[in-house]
Amino acid sequence: MSDLKYWVGFNRIPGLGRARFSSMETYFGDLERAWKAGAGELKTAGLDSKTVETIVELRPRIAPEVELERLERFGVKPLTCKDTAFPARLKEIYDVPPVLYIKGSITAEDEWSIAVVGTRRATIYGREVTERLTADLVHNRITIISGLARGIDSIAHRTALDSGGRTIAVFGCGLDTIYPPENAKLAQEITEHGALVTEYPLGTRPKAENFPRRNRIMSGMSLGVLVAEAGEGSGAIITANQALEQNREVFAVPGSILSPNSRGTNRLIRDGAKLVSDVEDILEELNLSMIPRQLEMRELVPQNETEALILKYISLEPTHIDEVCRSSSLPIATVSSTLAMMELKGLVRQTGGMNYILARESRTGYRSGVN
Repeated sequence: MSDLKYWVGFNRIPGLGRARFSSMETYFGDLERAWKAGAGELKTAGLDSKTVETIVELRPRIAPEVELERLERFGVKPLTCKDTAFPARLKEIYDVPPVLYIKGSITAEDEWSIAVVGTRRATIYGREVTERLTADLVHNRITIISGLARGIDSIAHRTALDSGGRTIAVFGCGLDTIYPPENAKLAQEITEHGALVTEYPLGTRPKAENFPRRNRIMSGMSLGVLVAEAGEGSGAIITANQALEQNREVFAVPGSILSPNSRGTNRLIRDGAKLVSDVEDILEELNLSMIPRQLEMRELVPQNETEALILKYISLEPTHIDEVCRSSSLPIATVSSTLAMMELKGLVRQTGGMNYILARESRTGYRSGVN
């Protein structure tokens, strides 16, 4: 993306969410022109006076090129919400972060992920159920997402790593600050077997108001949220509520009615969350029993000449099925059925409106001898 540095530059200015980014894109055509625009033009683009004042005040202090260089030094990759590598499920939420900063890697496997959250003051019971359920999820090839906080979050990340799985930690600050600091070693391990993710630029310190917003990314990237142990005032309950708003599934582990640490989870169950006593309760609800088979199919190259031909006309930019038919001279029924099978294998992905993109880098040849 040629104007990536301007996305990163604007993302350093407080109060610019996806709606304001969209207003600038629509009016100016790209963010480079918006970055160079005066106050009058910014107002004409639909930004309110306070936002324009903030941009005009802070913009001279920000050098977009320097921001990109700084991110590169820290090993952090910025992704805009327009990027095809941006987590597809996160694009579905109402309040999409305009920019994500990633240290590590997000892979196709992470499309199957569950957020595991809970209290910072985990009991022995909370630790045991988190370890057991997290390990079982990992053994079913599911990525674990959490917030690197003390307690249940840290237990979930550590168990995922120890079980040989992938895990993603979502920060409420910049990726140059590990919070809590005692999790520095854990964070480093996560970058090697997953990713650290945030919407906050480098230099952003941990603030209490950042964490509820952070939670919407955790739930937004996930198929569902598992609350292992939580009191009524726990931040995990906020995550569960955000998951419901995002049309995600909410799962909760029941606990003793005498334990304050289980009042939140028990209330979630009373209000309709799925009660979880073992991993099958999650797998069945989300129809995840076929993950190992689907992941195995991702490793396949095109199986025949038809798939290989169609792949020639699919790129990282969305291509409509009608265009594929015209370019390949194949009938619509053939293209439609072949694309459906290729999507199952993970070769392509539908982005909506019958538009398709490459889901991963593919070899163009096909295996001879396969009918």
